[in-house]
Amino acid sequence: MPDPSPDTLIAVAMSGGVDSSTVAALLQREGHRLVGMTMQLWNQRRLPELQVEGATGRCCSLDDVYDARAVANILGIPYYVVNFEDDFERTVVKPFIDEYLSGRTPIPCTLCNNHVKFDKFLEMAEGVGASHVATGHYARVSFNPDSGRYELRKGVDESKDQTYFLFGLTQPQLARTLFPLGGMTKPEVRALAASLKVPTAAKHDSQEICFVPNGDYAAFIDAWFKDQGIPRQSIQGEIVDTSGKVLAGHHGVHHYTVGQRKGLNVAVGEPLYVIATNPMTQQVIVGRNEDLLRRTLTAKDVNWVSVAPITEPRSAQVKIRNKHLAAQAMLIPTSDPKRVEVRFDTPQRAVTPGQAAVFYDGDLVLAGGWIE
Repeated sequence: MPDPSPDTLIAVAMSGGVDSSTVAALLQREGHRLVGMTMQLWNQRRLPELQVEGATGRCCSLDDVYDARAVANILGIPYYVVNFEDDFERTVVKPFIDEYLSGRTPIPCTLCNNHVKFDKFLEMAEGVGASHVATGHYARVSFNPDSGRYELRKGVDESKDQTYFLFGLTQPQLARTLFPLGGMTKPEVRALAASLKVPTAAKHDSQEICFVPNGDYAAFIDAWFKDQGIPRQSIQGEIVDTSGKVLAGHHGVHHYTVGQRKGLNVAVGEPLYVIATNPMTQQVIVGRNEDLLRRTLTAKDVNWVSVAPITEPRSAQVKIRNKHLAAQAMLIPTSDPKRVEVRFDTPQRAVTPGQAAVFYDGDLVLAGGWIE
């Protein structure tokens, strides 16, 4: 897509990490007018019982805000912290909890991109006069004059590509979004950051979900209910095999996810994995590794990112997890354009309800939806 003119004001989403800091420094070097904005999404002092002393790797921490402000000061650009905590809790945290309690495994980072980073942030940017936003995501946007659509493509660095989390972007959002790092590898970004004297050039990447500091989703859910003053009844259920035989008890299906092996506390002489959970009966069904294989799935709420909804079967590569190697499949349209059946050429392991299925044609993101 054409670069904005130099007199266009661009709002840079500054997370305090090396990527967004480098975006700001790079755009400034190119002569663009900038404003830096950091999104305050989650109060890190909440749920203190979950804090892990000395833990690192969380995004959106107070240290990150400090680093983002420092970079903005060095660049001499206006800088604001915008509070989206209420929106974040309503559109990301609460749906995350509801999904988990319903036996599905949600992706909060995708929810955040859909409802906060590329929705509310664009509104806030427009409020300060910025026509475009720029982020440090490893992805690319281009305009196809033949189709008249903006296209989302994988970042050049496959190991850092983030398009799996960006499938919810709309055409109006893509038209106003810049991904300056999409054509670079991570080592190249760090080298550029060092050459631009970005103080976060050697900073470690964030890994954990910002509101789950210890990576224990079930503990977070319990702590959140306590924080809200909502009493939770003691939940008990059964772990059963595929024939229905009871193997053990448990304290809530939200402690388990499809494909899980550890923490089952079941000894039968061979490895067992979670095949499915049933919140209605509080049953956790376990089985062998081969029981995890699935040849088909149905995706709902499909967003056709780069192409129009299909009306006939189309071949694609489909990712069912961020680190999943995209598998060849056939996309089968239904009477609802937001609902697609996926038929894999070879069975895939641990197709998990609540996760995303993202459809690719090479590096082009066709669409994505939520696995039922």
